[in-house]
Amino acid sequence: MYRGFITAIILIGTSFGVIAQSSSKSTPSTSQIIRGKVIDFVSEQPIVGASITLVNLQKGTQTDADGSFLLGKMPIGRYQVHVSSVGYESQTISELLLESGKEMVLEVKLHSTNNQLAEAVVRATSANLSGAVTSIQNITTEQIFRYPGTYLDPARLATAYAGVANSNDQANGMVVRGNSPNGVQWRLEGVEIVNPNHLSNAGTFSDRITQNSGGVNILSAQLLGNMNFLTGAFPAEYGNALSGVMDMRLRKGNDKKHEFTAQAGLIGIDLAAEGPLGKRRTGSPSASYLVNYRYSFTGLLGLMGVTFGGEDIKFQDLSFNFNFPTKKAGTFTIFGMAGLSSNIFKAQRDTTKWEVQKDGFDINYKNQMGAAGLTHNLNLGKKVLWQTVLVASGLKNKRDAFILNKASFTRFLTETDSSKKNRISFSSNLRLKINDHNSLKIGVFVTHQYDELLSVTLNASKAVGHATGLIIQPYFNFHLSPLPKLTANIGLHYLNYTYNKTKSVEPRLSLSYQLSNNQSIGFAYGLHSQLQPSQLYFAQADYFDTNLRNAYLGLTKSHHYVLSHQYTLKKGSYFKTELYYQKIFDVPTFLGNSAFSALNLIEEYPLGVLSNLGNGENYGIEFSYQQYLINGFYALTNATLYRSYTINDGVRRNSRYNGKHIFNLTIGKEWERSKDRILGASLRAVWLGGYYERAINETASLARKKLVYQDAYDFTVKQPDYFRPDFRIYLKKSKEKYSRTLALDVQNVASYQNVSYSYYDFLQNKIVRQYQLGLIPILSYRWEF
Repeated sequence: MYRGFITAIILIGTSFGVIAQSSSKSTPSTSQIIRGKVIDFVSEQPIVGASITLVNLQKGTQTDADGSFLLGKMPIGRYQVHVSSVGYESQTISELLLESGKEMVLEVKLHSTNNQLAEAVVRATSANLSGAVTSIQNITTEQIFRYPGTYLDPARLATAYAGVANSNDQANGMVVRGNSPNGVQWRLEGVEIVNPNHLSNAGTFSDRITQNSGGVNILSAQLLGNMNFLTGAFPAEYGNALSGVMDMRLRKGNDKKHEFTAQAGLIGIDLAAEGPLGKRRTGSPSASYLVNYRYSFTGLLGLMGVTFGGEDIKFQDLSFNFNFPTKKAGTFTIFGMAGLSSNIFKAQRDTTKWEVQKDGFDINYKNQMGAAGLTHNLNLGKKVLWQTVLVASGLKNKRDAFILNKASFTRFLTETDSSKKNRISFSSNLRLKINDHNSLKIGVFVTHQYDELLSVTLNASKAVGHATGLIIQPYFNFHLSPLPKLTANIGLHYLNYTYNKTKSVEPRLSLSYQLSNNQSIGFAYGLHSQLQPSQLYFAQADYFDTNLRNAYLGLTKSHHYVLSHQYTLKKGSYFKTELYYQKIFDVPTFLGNSAFSALNLIEEYPLGVLSNLGNGENYGIEFSYQQYLINGFYALTNATLYRSYTINDGVRRNSRYNGKHIFNLTIGKEWERSKDRILGASLRAVWLGGYYERAINETASLARKKLVYQDAYDFTVKQPDYFRPDFRIYLKKSKEKYSRTLALDVQNVASYQNVSYSYYDFLQNKIVRQYQLGLIPILSYRWEF
């Protein structure tokens, strides 16, 4: 099978090249419009007279009175756009792809500077939305579509960066600097939302529900704009997160022209539409819409009776973003997302076909998630921007597991888990530009949160309860430039959870110093805290004690320190080094078993009385090199050496995710076979140190016919190292009014066997090693018009 797949890849790749070559002589060149707006990063006021230059063609223009620019119809292809203005930091935006099916509409945010001699900052996006100086990655939708193995999911793309690893091939859980995926926060339009992923039980040991991950993101990449992914020492506006923040932003629909996208592949069928709303009046800004619907390909196969290993997997989602700018009342947006997913495993009613213990179960899992909100941006004069966001989000999960009687196939309920989480969040902030080099941001988040959880195993509950409370988070950040080459951010964040009256005061600090035109160093510190997952607040002391003895657990906290150095090279590349240290404290642990640490928790339901007496420690060094896509070549390679420990009762233990090293290599090449055709190929290879799992007591397991650990909470067995190469090849064709992309994405092209976990299988009566996903080819076709 392995050789067959490789042969198929070679044949398809060859055919891509033949198609590109055979048609390169006869197709005329096509063009498309490049336009956009340049605004101040702090006040979002238009910048008049900014210079816009297409580096490739040495053509340019300047912004008009409202900061807008129009370059007219340009030949399709890859572009670098250089943006500069007096008193502002110049930017060169790379990895821009102009296709005939869509106009290129840019929004460029420039930072004020008093260091005009510094070289232009080269980015794949127009601006860093958070103001962080260390531990931040800017993610674009174009990268999500171009990089191999992403499943069009920003979380999977994030694992290509330093310090980040995937928790399991089947899910998008992010292990950031040795922390559990539970430490990650998801945001939409700057506000924390519930878990925005389909199939949130994917890739787990017990097949149960996780807090912050799933099979694939509910929000289609068609709607995503430029995003920030933060991995430590966050700025003051970020709270209730310990390890990372995925700050998703929605792009605006085209306000001048109706455009459509259709895409089909193994992930699903996507249909997207965007364009102006209503009739445009002279001198008035235009409203726009952007809508996307997706239905899973596996769901379509399920409708025809096709399953994957007996599992009927389905998901569908709808997302939208409506933008309403006004002359004097500011800009309003209305946005939303909703997703339904399910995984139904039905055991065959023929016991001779049962091979593993799961074959004797019926397992039903269903997930419902939704979020809707509105934003309002209003300039109060030329130096003050007022931003307000209101978002309601909700999540409902339900999972039932039934064991079958071998003789009668009568079903007996063995496990049931159900959970609800609802959030209504209000955010408001003011950004004041004091002068060209100093600014102040002050704001507040107020979230009404409702949690409900029920977990029952063999008619005995393990976690049950519900909670309602406010999460109040005021903050401020003062940005200043006391010296020509020095910038600083001084901030404070406060978190108060009214349900159990826990609170935290958290100072934040960051410094950046320009050593030379192409070198800078940075330092960041922050105290961070996070609420406990609901399975800890509602964990029972024993199977029959339903009193909420753990409801008043305090926040887990962590001191983050980051030191960075960046050296900018010629032709759009840089080398960056970051040294980090995290001191974690107030971690829930059992008084009677110091091996248990909530830092190792994913989806499990512990039994016992917990106390915030545990500690943890993460430290490491990250080396990164990135070459943006220029002259047809790009690369992203990094190495992370790290350690991750839990520390209870003075005993230091390996944490679950103490893999000790992460090596990533992503390289890609594009060939312009003609003016209207691009052939591209990319390869990604990841090598991770193996995670830790619990040691199984094989003798006791065989004797008692069930899984028995040496210690149920101590992760002492190191798994083998993980290695996975992914490959992607694509062909882009453009006609006068539409463009098409045919792509083949192959995950784990070498079909390497990576360990997931070990367990006792009572049907086979032996210890079994479960492996992660093997070779998976994903063919997709995308049409934009």
